[in-house]
Amino acid sequence: MSNAKISIRFFDDREVRAIWDEENTKWWFSVLDIVAVLTDQNDYAKTRNYWKYLKAKLKKENSELVSVTTQLKLLAPDGKKRLADVLDYNGIIKLGKQFPSKKANRFFEWFTFSDESIDGKSKAKAYALFESSFINSIDVGTAKGLKQIHAYLFGGLYDFAGQIRQKNISKGGFQFAVSQFLDETLKQIEEMPESTFDEIIEKYVEMNIAHPFMEGNGRSTRIWLDLLLKKRLKKCVNWSKINKSDYMNAMMLSPTKSSVLKTLLEKALTNKINDREMFMKGIDYSYYYEENN
Repeated sequence: MSNAKISIRFFDDREVRAIWDEENTKWWFSVLDIVAVLTDQNDYAKTRNYWKYLKAKLKKENSELVSVTTQLKLLAPDGKKRLADVLDYNGIIKLGKQFPSKKANRFFEWFTFSDESIDGKSKAKAYALFESSFINSIDVGTAKGLKQIHAYLFGGLYDFAGQIRQKNISKGGFQFAVSQFLDETLKQIEEMPESTFDEIIEKYVEMNIAHPFMEGNGRSTRIWLDLLLKKRLKKCVNWSKINKSDYMNAMMLSPTKSSVLKTLLEKALTNKINDREMFMKGIDYSYYYEENN
């Protein structure tokens, strides 16, 4: 499973790591991440010790849960890939019965959320984009390119996939570009320079203000930004380095104070532009940013 797909889910802003098993077509989830969530524990060592204690207790009871636990390599807090205990979907459900609480109930409502939702299906398409030939045909840095990305992510899910909106929209009291003049606005954005990091982020800010689609703007435009950075600077953003609240705050300030966003993104730049896991984690964070927003 050296080329396995790694995914990061989020519950109450906590990471829950998962790894895809192609042979058995299922996800394996990090036991320690879920134990940390269910015990509300931030200390990695304490979480590990608690799981060690619980596993020994379950083993004495001849619990099936221990026998179905396996080990796979996941990225540890020290930045190295290490073997970690994992359980599949059914195993996690059984593990949850060891933690009867309101929080556990809420966690499992979240955990059993269907990947058949629009977001779930769109996210699967976003994962697939990295390995598709389509990614090489995207017209980078243009409105056409952004429409291509949006159509790929949301085709078959929204009837307006890849189509510029015809209605005015706002968010949190902020009015995005007026739909009547959107075509002209997008032409002006296309003509903006994109040779330097500052210029690229200014272009990204203006595209966000334009918000050309009825839904799915953020997820599409972050991919659009990474492709632009990749083409011009041989860089991309390691989105897993950017806290959700910091990013949302920087985006809210960006129309009048783009320096906050530039500082945030510049610190997270990486030259791992062809790294599969970097891309996958970026998609996880990108979709996470949109949750409850």
